[in-house]
Amino acid sequence: MKLRPAAGGVGISSDDMSYHGVILSRLMATRTARRQASRRVDYETLADLRYHIRRFLRVREEAARAVGVEPQQYVLLLQVKSFESRRPATIGALTERLQIRHHATVQLVDRLAQRGMVRRRRAELDRRGVVVELTARGEAVLRKLALNSLAELRTGGPALAATLTRVIELNGAGRPRPKKNGR
Repeated sequence: MKLRPAAGGVGISSDDMSYHGVILSRLMATRTARRQASRRVDYETLADLRYHIRRFLRVREEAARAVGVEPQQYVLLLQVKSFESRRPATIGALTERLQIRHHATVQLVDRLAQRGMVRRRRAELDRRGVVVELTARGEAVLRKLALNSLAELRTGGPALAATLTRVIELNGAGRPRPKKNGR
């Protein structure tokens, strides 16, 4: 047991320090838990938000299937198009944007390439990489679905936005955090 000098010259053992550290961390955890427990959770608003998001996505899924593509294929087409002005649409970048596994992205690209909606080419800087590009056919399908999405947002978007705003306001996320120490 090592003694550390404390204020006033009294020694505090390392065992005492770890004991007090544990007590302090438990106290802080209890205070945090109490604050979180005392916070009101608006389940109705959260459920409304989930409903509006799901409704919008369901309508998008049905529209995609109506033009002959699966919903994930539509999302991939949209992501490929969005990359045009930023950087090449690599399989890795698309995987991140779609939040799916690499092999699932490859399968989506395979199916769209078979249908003539996208094409693959080797990356210019790293010949091992694959870049995905839209074809004219893929561009036409995407445009039709994107215009449909915008029309749906004009009708269902205000309710979705209002619900999202309500969730943010009820949780204080819309308020700026106070600055500490004048920083």
